[in-house]
Amino acid sequence: MKHLFDSNRAWAKNKKNDDPEFFSKLVAQQNPDYLWIGCSDSRVPANQIVGLLPGELFVHRNVANLVIHTDLNCLSVIQYAVEILKVKHIIVCGHYGCGGVETAISDRSSGFIDNWLLHIKDLYHRKRSEFSDSEDQEAKVNRLCEMNVVAQVNNVCHTSIVQDAWQRGQELQVHGWIYSIKDGLLRDLNATFDAPDQVPAVYR
Repeated sequence: MKHLFDSNRAWAKNKKNDDPEFFSKLVAQQNPDYLWIGCSDSRVPANQIVGLLPGELFVHRNVANLVIHTDLNCLSVIQYAVEILKVKHIIVCGHYGCGGVETAISDRSSGFIDNWLLHIKDLYHRKRSEFSDSEDQEAKVNRLCEMNVVAQVNNVCHTSIVQDAWQRGQELQVHGWIYSIKDGLLRDLNATFDAPDQVPAVYR
């Protein structure tokens, strides 16, 4: 593991050479405008793909970028971001070719993670009429990746945390994006919410 420590020291040295005050400024405050909820996939490094420095993006990641109402880890991150850091934007970002999404609709058993991916299986089952038998697997997975992002945006908006923020008049938008590993580009899925009246009445 020595090479990781060596890389860390080289990185820290380069940062200080570029900006001698970089770490002292970083220690002084954490004031991000954005919460990023993304996939754990190692090919999707949140800060790098949007060109933001440490301290500018608050990040939560899990397999297949899920927002589940019983996941206290994710909910705690959202609450801290909204109520303490006062972020102005929550971005749910999935990616094409997501292994979690692909695993969810495969016919193989993957052990414990199958329980986590049941949420995507449920989504696929509800939306099955929107897929054709002739659709190839890659296209099917990618379309489900997009659907999953939109579903998780809705889940974020349905939380009491976001609902309470909007009721307080807090400036907060929730966005759905997707990333392509093939070209490094983000795409807006046009799933942006910023007010409670955009959410079905039962969730308000």
